[in-house]
Amino acid sequence: MITIDITVESARWNNEKMLYDITEKALKTTMNHLSLENVVSEISLLFTDDKHMAQINAQWRNKNKSTNVLSFPALPLKAGDPPGLMLGDIIIAQETVVLEAKKEGKSFQDHLTHMIVHGILHLLGYNHETNDEACQMEELEREILLKLSINDPYAELS
Repeated sequence: MITIDITVESARWNNEKMLYDITEKALKTTMNHLSLENVVSEISLLFTDDKHMAQINAQWRNKNKSTNVLSFPALPLKAGDPPGLMLGDIIIAQETVVLEAKKEGKSFQDHLTHMIVHGILHLLGYNHETNDEACQMEELEREILLKLSINDPYAELS
């Protein structure tokens, strides 16, 4: 069982129950897909706005702009490593997720789910720094999202 800790920092996120439900479903599906359903751990999510996300992105990645999702793993895992008692933190910026969903013709909830799955995979050691890593991570995202009845988020980008 994984404990989910959600902090809603921005009033733009106006439905905490929906955020918890989406997070729980995305987390359970991701962990089951990776055969990690029996892991005992904790995950923390911060739902914020673009202004705060830009500050965090500048502080930790030296990028002076907002982004959709940032992940901060509790442990430096490699893909396939067993997770520890704390997975880490995921931060999601509301305005960026809304804008991307509209631009890409996706529902907000589907895109948010994708960002949560993406963040969870980062916490579990998956990355997209090389082409091979990106292909592996995107394939996992496609498989997990399909189980959640969400279309391939990379279909138009391929």
